Amino acid sequence: MSDLRDQRPQHFETLAIHAGQEPDQATGAVVPPIYQVSTYKQDGVGGLRGGYEYSRSANPTRTALEENLAALDGGRRGLAFASGLAAEDCLLRTLLSPGDHVVIPNDAYGGTFRLFAKVVERWGVEWSVADTSDPQAVRAALRPRTKLIWVETPSNPLLGISDITALAGIAHDAGVRLVVDNTFASPYLQQPLALGADVVVYSTTKYMGGHSDVVGGALVVNDDTLGEELAYHQNAMGAVAGPFDAWLVMRGIKTLAVRMDRHSANAARIAELLTSHKKVTRVYYPGLSEHPGHEIAAKQMRSFGGMVSFQVAGGEQAAVEVCNRAKLFTLGESLGGVESLIEHPGRMTHASTAGSALEVPGDLVRLSVGIESVEDLLADLTEALG
Repeated sequence: MSDLRDQRPQHFETLAIHAGQEPDQATGAVVPPIYQVSTYKQDGVGGLRGGYEYSRSANPTRTALEENLAALDGGRRGLAFASGLAAEDCLLRTLLSPGDHVVIPNDAYGGTFRLFAKVVERWGVEWSVADTSDPQAVRAALRPRTKLIWVETPSNPLLGISDITALAGIAHDAGVRLVVDNTFASPYLQQPLALGADVVVYSTTKYMGGHSDVVGGALVVNDDTLGEELAYHQNAMGAVAGPFDAWLVMRGIKTLAVRMDRHSANAARIAELLTSHKKVTRVYYPGLSEHPGHEIAAKQMRSFGGMVSFQVAGGEQAAVEVCNRAKLFTLGESLGGVESLIEHPGRMTHASTAGSALEVPGDLVRLSVGIESVEDLLADLTEALG
């Protein structure tokens, strides 16, 4: 596979289509083949052909995706996993030891919280919560054994914004690594490594795949040594992306830029409707000028993304009824697909945070705004709100 970093600089849209995806040498196929294979004929004992021996360790289809992921984030190493949580688990077990401490955000994906609170904590890793939109709160949360600051921006599900550059400065002053979950933004809208982050985390299930037909995860780093450490643990732990899943994510990435433009444009219209609706008490969308993180988001993001959350008058049951009445917005978990989704975080994606500092409001509804006609989406949401 060629490395576009050694060639003339390319724009994102070009990299998305070409990075790691040279035409197949054997046939000229312009799309990387799906190497649905577990093992490879070796050229003598210990003589690996092209570096391949067993597909847990490396697979040509996954290699193509990993090169593509690194190029899109301006990183030196990309690694593809079976899910976003598999990527997170590999990262945590690579970088942490019993007794270490992590600062996590007060608004985060429920699965990430569950990983820290129910799995990693049992391994002896400590964690504490900070409002990552406030750099001084993060600084105050650091301890002598802190190894990572974990950030989601925009966050899930309250669309909070954290200043990546400011947090990178705090982290590095303290000898700590900054991890940014960039799933909501995607590399098209935001480039955390360029802003000072050490590791970027993705659920490629979401905007990268983009079609609700694959589950995957990724890590991207700029440090070669860290990249090697992660690759060692990726192989040792084994939760790798399969070749067909890697191929599906690559297919989705080719249209990521044009999809994100449409997601963002549609979401902006949805947020505008919600801010003026009598049954909506609060709207969470960083594209709104009244959003507390709007100025930082405008500085570090290309656009504001396709996720919108809002609270409704009437409490939790009213929020549930809005979710149930929607028709074009499909009631379902996940996000980032071409189709619009609606969900109740408190009872669905974030049920694991109940009773914790990350518990979400009961009257909250989260939208993943798709790329359908925005007029149809506005009409469906208006009817669902009643």
